[in-house]
This record gives sequence, structure tokens and C-alpha cells, in this order.
Amino acid sequence: MDELTITVTIADRPYRLNIRKEEEEGIRKAAKTISEKIKQYSENYAFNDRQDLLAMVCLEFANSSLVSEEKLLKSEDHFVERLSRIDQILSNSID
Repeated sequence: MDELTITVTIADRPYRLNIRKEEEEGIRKAAKTISEKIKQYSENYAFNDRQDLLAMVCLEFANSSLVSEEKLLKSEDHFVERLSRIDQILSNSID
């Protein structure tokens, strides 16, 4: 397994990570996105410390993840229903 040690900075703190080489791009992109969101929140809202900003970023990402998961489940249900109809049509045409 190709492992790599990288350092990413989030909220002005460096984090040293051991990751698989193929994860590097995604990890760096995620860290950059978090930093951009922290900057947005710090420019637009009053805050007491970085913990408040991190909490808001986490909340935003968690909500986005839950919404995406719900949409995916609805899409999956829709496709299963359509495939069942197609299967039924094909079964009826074979008989």
C-alpha cells in the first residue's frame, strides 16, 4: 500500500496525516474547502473564537451530507421502482 505523510492546515493549525497516496488530492481539497468556509463565516458573522467557526462549518457540512444522503435514497427508491416495472413488462412479454 502506498502511504504518504502530508500536513494540512485547518483553522491555523497544522495536522500531520498518514494517508493513502490516492487520497491526497481529496484530503487537500477538503482542507482547502474547510479553510474557505471558516474565512466566509469569520467575515460575515460575529464569533468568540475559532471553535465557533469550526462548529458552524461542521454543522453546514453535516447538514449538506444528510440532505445529499436523503436525495440519494429517494433516487434509489425511484430507480428500484422503475426497474421493477421494466422487469414486469419484460416478464409479461415473454409469457
